[in-house]
Amino acid sequence: MKKINKTLKAAKVSRRSVLKGAAATGAAAAIGPWYIPNAFAAPVVNVLMWGEYLPDSVVADFKAKTGITVNHTKIGDNGEIISKMKAGGGAGYDLASPTNMRALQWADLGVLAPFDMNRINTSAVNPGMLAVGERDWNFGGKGSHWVPQLWGTESISWRTDKWQPDGLPSFGDIWEPNPGIDGAFMMGRTYSMMTGCGIWMHHQGKMDFWSSYKDEDTMRKNWETITEYCISKKGNLVKFWSGADPQKQGFTSDGVVVGQTWDGPIAAMMKAGEPVAYQTTDEGALAWIDGITMSAKAENIDEAYELINYSFTPETGGQTVNEIGYNSAVNGASDFYSDETKALAKAIYPGDTSTKLNPWPPEPPWYADARAEYANKFETA
Repeated sequence: MKKINKTLKAAKVSRRSVLKGAAATGAAAAIGPWYIPNAFAAPVVNVLMWGEYLPDSVVADFKAKTGITVNHTKIGDNGEIISKMKAGGGAGYDLASPTNMRALQWADLGVLAPFDMNRINTSAVNPGMLAVGERDWNFGGKGSHWVPQLWGTESISWRTDKWQPDGLPSFGDIWEPNPGIDGAFMMGRTYSMMTGCGIWMHHQGKMDFWSSYKDEDTMRKNWETITEYCISKKGNLVKFWSGADPQKQGFTSDGVVVGQTWDGPIAAMMKAGEPVAYQTTDEGALAWIDGITMSAKAENIDEAYELINYSFTPETGGQTVNEIGYNSAVNGASDFYSDETKALAKAIYPGDTSTKLNPWPPEPPWYADARAEYANKFETA
């Protein structure tokens, strides 16, 4: 029998009573839909989430089924999520969507609440990804503060009418001069480009890049080398990006030929017939999982759980991926992928390359702060 959250507001006593009675008769034995709209106010859930993660069709379907309006504050960077949540201690938001490797940066902020996992249909979620929250986001032994939603990669994209890699692309393709490309040609998110450069150097035997995450002295030694090299190649740079739309614009209007991007935005362009491609690198693409967290000052708790469980249905997971081009953490979501989505996945991760990805390692605050120093040095050089 599912445990009913005991923090519901007094205004929702009638709903609690209904659920208690249902549980007593066994009617509430399954997760959701449990939501009964509050008679005194229009039901809402306030979400701080990546800009493209809640497609209009999904939001509209959720409201049609539950009556709940989603207020979506769109973000394009993990730093922006942390900044907005810290500003009010989490006030103003019910749910936020940080990336898995950022756990150490959230642990001591006090802006998140642990989930009541009895209220989430965890059986619908990839167990390996769910374990990330149980392991890395169990702050103070109070339970998981994070559940997975979508995953994706960061790798190389290019204009297919202007350039083709020889085999799989490489992170090095945006740094080394290429006979088929004239003039400025590359773009990327600053610290991501520099990370990709470090991975490329690692595979060339020039450094042990992954040791950068072990201690600050090693990190700074490696990143001094990376920064010096990146500055020497800055003449090839077209733009830095933050968020999905600037990545698309780089290829459509800014003259970018090769870039380091997320998979989702470029996959959407590929579906639309644009002359672009995205593929995992020879070194292995960078992989991440974006999840869902509960604000410590969430006011719409019932509505928040309702959105989470709606998102964890295979139909919703599949429809979301069909529209935005990332990958779902929901079991069975792939059964609802369109034929186009399935074909695209094979083109992006040919053969067994999807098993040879590089997960972003957990990033302690000292790492993020030091990396920001080198990223700024590269940007302002």
